[in-house]
Amino acid sequence: MTVLKVPDMHCEKCVERITNALSAAKLNFKVSLGDKSVSIEGSDKDVDIAIEEMDDLGFEAKRQ
Repeated sequence: MTVLKVPDMHCEKCVERITNALSAAKLNFKVSLGDKSVSIEGSDKDVDIAIEEMDDLGFEAKRQ
């Protein structure tokens, strides 16, 4: 599992947008608003896809 920090995630609407995008990309993930993080279960390619999807939404995601 890879944890990505998403410091710009501030509210439930942010969580919803990220969840919708990563679900559409068919990724196995968990979003935590409290930790401002997204945990990705999968390969490095899956993590790269998640980072790209969040970037498209305007969220900067960094590997911990």
